[in-house]
Amino acid sequence: MSKKVKDKQKVSNKDIFLSGIFKQNAVFTLTLGLCPALAISNTVEGALGMGIMVVIVLAITNAIISMLRKVISDEIRIPAYILIIATVVTMMKMFVDAYAAALASSLGVFIALITVNCIVLGRAEAFAKDNSVGKSILDGLGSGLGFMLALLLIAVFREALGTGAIKLGVLLPLPFEVTLRLFPSEYGISMLIQPMGAYLIIGVLLATFVAYDNNKKYRAGIKRAKELQARKAAAE
Repeated sequence: MSKKVKDKQKVSNKDIFLSGIFKQNAVFTLTLGLCPALAISNTVEGALGMGIMVVIVLAITNAIISMLRKVISDEIRIPAYILIIATVVTMMKMFVDAYAAALASSLGVFIALITVNCIVLGRAEAFAKDNSVGKSILDGLGSGLGFMLALLLIAVFREALGTGAIKLGVLLPLPFEVTLRLFPSEYGISMLIQPMGAYLIIGVLLATFVAYDNNKKYRAGIKRAKELQARKAAAE
């Protein structure tokens, strides 16, 4: 393989990984997986735990589906995908129940609901069934990481502004427990850790990202218009 082809392959793999984090972020770009984003983002630890599980499930299921893509016929494709995803999620839930009981209790049914999370099934259908194992794993890691970062961003705003602090080591089996106090709890906006607060924070963040993207496109359009005018002027 020539150096040029190798460089192209590296760029392609990088784009696959970064696409799920930025360009095709599940929450802020595709607005997928909003149910867990609304329900479990009231604490940073809960969001981190859910995010880690989704990253692992996406990477494993993408890899398995990619390996079996030539074996699974189109007639049973979706049921087969759901069976694979459900198996991996069940194993993940058993692991969390055994080693992170507090996290399992906090997240409750939302761990099992990863099975029907449209992000997981969507990446299997949109990418893993048509690409190699390596690329599918990269896609799963990127998409899962993008989802996790979105959850964490929402949770930081909700927990920090809602309670005045961010607690670590309460739900996750960490060797320490620490509270990052930002301001006294009596000044916290308790509404933000309630369901209504989730809608508010996600709405504000979505509007911010959309405004940024529109502004970026607007500036790019102005730049192209100026370049076109400069070319016309130079031609004349």
